[in-house]
Amino acid sequence: MKRVRLSSQVRKAFQGSSRGLTLIEVLIALALVGVIAIAVLSGLSTASMALITADERATAESLARSQLEYVKNQGYIPAPDGGAATYDEIPGIPDGYSIWSFNRTGGEPVEDVLGIPWNSGNNTAVDEDNGLQRIKLVIKRDNEVVITLEGYTVDR
Repeated sequence: MKRVRLSSQVRKAFQGSSRGLTLIEVLIALALVGVIAIAVLSGLSTASMALITADERATAESLARSQLEYVKNQGYIPAPDGGAATYDEIPGIPDGYSIWSFNRTGGEPVEDVLGIPWNSGNNTAVDEDNGLQRIKLVIKRDNEVVITLEGYTVDR
């Protein structure tokens, strides 16, 4: 095998004239890598928190919709005059979640599923049950409101 010898000019071009990196260059490179790493990790953390929140909201919405369907399947319960009908909660509520609803006054939510007699013409609560009830559900997770959903049940 024949060995190829490079001329001194070609050898210098490939070798370069640098003898290595200075301490300042290494520190600047490490600082840049650190800043990039912090930005990437921060983005991952934010994305993770957004995913957790979206999952929590999806679970709460599914729970609220299931509760409304459960109320409709229970059959219409007439409300006493000036009061509200109380419906059963769905079984198997996930840990940490709770179902609340608003009473006739609409103040703070209560831990029952209530059907308030409703007048759809003027969109207000009425004292006498006329065959239409509004159910306004509040789904809480660890005692913090996640979602509120409103639905109606009708006497058929």
